[in-house]
Amino acid sequence: MSLFSFCQNAENAGFSKKTCIFPPVVIEYIRSFFIKESIMNYLNCSAEELEREYQSLKNKYDEEKAKGLNLNMARGKPGKEQLDLSNGILDVFTSESNFIGDDGVDIRNYGILDGIYECRKMFGQVLGVDSENVMIGGNSSLNMMFDTISCMMTKPIVEGCDAWYKVENRKFLCPSPGYDRHFGITGYYGFEMIPIPMTENGPDMDMIEELVANDDSIKGIWCVPKYSNPQGITYSDETVRRFANLKPAAKDFRIIWDNAYCIHDITDTPDSLLNIYDECKKAGNEDLPILFCSTSKITFPGAGVAAMAASKNNMKVFKERYNYQIISYDKMNMLRHVQYFGDYNGMLEHMKKHKAVLKPKFDIVLNALASELEPVGIGEWTKPNGGYFVSIDVLEGTAKRVVQLCKEAGVVLTGAGATYPYGKDPKDSNIRLAPTFPPNDELVTAMEIFCICAKLAACEKLLQK
Repeated sequence: MSLFSFCQNAENAGFSKKTCIFPPVVIEYIRSFFIKESIMNYLNCSAEELEREYQSLKNKYDEEKAKGLNLNMARGKPGKEQLDLSNGILDVFTSESNFIGDDGVDIRNYGILDGIYECRKMFGQVLGVDSENVMIGGNSSLNMMFDTISCMMTKPIVEGCDAWYKVENRKFLCPSPGYDRHFGITGYYGFEMIPIPMTENGPDMDMIEELVANDDSIKGIWCVPKYSNPQGITYSDETVRRFANLKPAAKDFRIIWDNAYCIHDITDTPDSLLNIYDECKKAGNEDLPILFCSTSKITFPGAGVAAMAASKNNMKVFKERYNYQIISYDKMNMLRHVQYFGDYNGMLEHMKKHKAVLKPKFDIVLNALASELEPVGIGEWTKPNGGYFVSIDVLEGTAKRVVQLCKEAGVVLTGAGATYPYGKDPKDSNIRLAPTFPPNDELVTAMEIFCICAKLAACEKLLQK
């Protein structure tokens, strides 16, 4: 008799968990272990077993589909509970407020292209650079990234180099899975986008070093270095140092360092990221990185503050471009954020409130995947310490089908393939899950449906073989 059977029989015979020789926690562990072992792994099933499983899943799916649900897990949007955390920022200014900034300028008026000093100082601490290297923009760091690429398309950033629009076979490196909106920018400007595989330490640096050293038409690389979108990977110290020591054939090669989730921890064991700018200065490559961040997922996405940072040489070129584009961004919003947080430490304290909201959401997603998909052997996923996403690789060849099934059942996900350049996932397996926006009860339902769809698509695929 197995240990599990013994415990079951002991209960059935009238023995309570208290009188059993094993502590309750041991009994539950044994029970869950044997139950998990008894669930079939789809990859080892016969056609008859898969057909029975498929019919059972189809019945469950039809029941969920009939409910007419409308649940959204498509984008990394803060939920209402997160947005409510920052409502106090709207009350910072009163009719008695002093609107003269540290620069001595009335913030309600024109002026100060690169943003008020106190805001540049605060974001300098966020990005790990001096305030003089920082420019504050509007509410969107994506907008600033688009403008940065646009600037280099039309104006050489290094003397002796051509503007990028003149480089007919221009290329850009795209760590994949990655952020679809990054790929959208370089796709818009006609770059050939080269996927770079991601490892647990960040992008494949062997591949990057070889490519950039031998091809001067490669002009840059997209990076989300901490809690990457979508995998939640943080670049290792070695990876950051290797980036800083790149020797590109193109003198105007640039690292677009989108540190969107730099203070977005969700566990008590957060990742740490080495300072790319400091490492580049040590390597004599100070002009290599261009850094970005924003408060989009700290205060309000539609009314936050964005920032970029770069070397003096880079900033000179960018400011010349911005000088024709805008006189100044919203300085009142800059000061509002500074007064609300006080300083960088105030931002960190605020993010603890976000962490309390987000951790249960990530737990819902990860627990559903572990209980539903792990036993049947059809998925692998990340367990990030921060950021906004969980990346899952479902059974190869089924991601598009899973997303389609979910949509038909009322659960909207990011399109399959979106995490790769041109929307083409070579294995049709990666799906980005965004747990943040739905209320927790809706998230539970959405994950139940997702797991049914992932299993249903897997059964379909395996039965085709």
